[in-house]
Amino acid sequence: MKIVRLETWIVSVPYVHDEISSRVSRGGVTDTIVRLTADNGLVGWGECTTGPDAASIEQAVRSAAPFVIGRDPWQGEAIARDYFRTGLWDHRPQTGNFAFAGIDQALWDLCGKECGQPIYRLLGGALRNEVDYFYYLARGTPDEVARQAADGIRRGYTCFYLKVGLDESAETEMLAALRGAIGPDRKIRVDANQAWNVPQAARLLNRWDAAFGIDFAEAPVAIDPVDNMRELRTRTPVALCANEGLSRVEDCLRVIRARCADVLCFSSYWVGTLRNFLMLSWTAHWEGQRVCKHTHGELGIAAAAGQHVLLAMPNAIEGAQQTAALMADDILTKPLPISTGPRWGVIEQPGLGVEVDEAKVRHFHECYLRDGQFLPYRRAESASS
Repeated sequence: MKIVRLETWIVSVPYVHDEISSRVSRGGVTDTIVRLTADNGLVGWGECTTGPDAASIEQAVRSAAPFVIGRDPWQGEAIARDYFRTGLWDHRPQTGNFAFAGIDQALWDLCGKECGQPIYRLLGGALRNEVDYFYYLARGTPDEVARQAADGIRRGYTCFYLKVGLDESAETEMLAALRGAIGPDRKIRVDANQAWNVPQAARLLNRWDAAFGIDFAEAPVAIDPVDNMRELRTRTPVALCANEGLSRVEDCLRVIRARCADVLCFSSYWVGTLRNFLMLSWTAHWEGQRVCKHTHGELGIAAAAGQHVLLAMPNAIEGAQQTAALMADDILTKPLPISTGPRWGVIEQPGLGVEVDEAKVRHFHECYLRDGQFLPYRRAESASS
């Protein structure tokens, strides 16, 4: 099997409500879709996360053509090596990883389809029968948060996730409403996106943990230097989760070895390939740490790729991240199981195990051409700040 064609489309798919945090304010997901066609007629699909500029990611994907066309998809590691070393994308590692992650998914999809096996079996087989995902709360009034929590309970969620780091008083009220709505046993996770300094983080986390019980705090302080997180670990009993600062394989190893976090929240986007994501998760496992799959905002292709790794991962924590329930639509022929509930079982179809709706790809590509990408900020807010 040889790859004969590499194609890309940038698509923009809206959320049902805005995603707001201390870092972003956006109304949907813009990602680059990759299609690899082989000489035997098989097609592999992948999805690249965007970051601040969708067009640059698409160009980074297209620059991979000399390293992909004419190659056997089963040579995925050699293709990755050539892309990063010969193509010099190791000099722009985050863009390179964001772009190659989609190519890598498409390579795995082709391999799985050729041998008739789902990707997780090619990664060593399933270590669990299903994966649990979180309920992603929208910021709002206490009553609005309580209504969302009730919806989450009705759907079967046990882990609830709230962005913080914008307004301490409002967030305290949201957390009080959330805990009151979900009861004492369900999990609350907060993500500050590095908005706090160490004393502020220690004060808030200790206060919130005593009052509401916090399962873990994601990115409470800046990860650089790692001494920030290490110091915070000595000042709070709340488990800490690292997210920012995991943008390369080397960064992941640094954070793992520093033992500055109890949980690592990352994905193949951060480290370029599904195999890197899995191997680094094993490394964290051997160091006594757990992994929560991260999402930058993703559509069904990337979500399926992450599900395969989670099935094969030894230390996946419950409450993996997802945006499927936030999407107004997707580019698949069938909705994902996690678009309406918290659990996703074993995938038995070959490759990624999802079917792409090419008409929807074209439609949401037209949306991108017409309206542009969903930027991670509002222009008026940016100008004002």
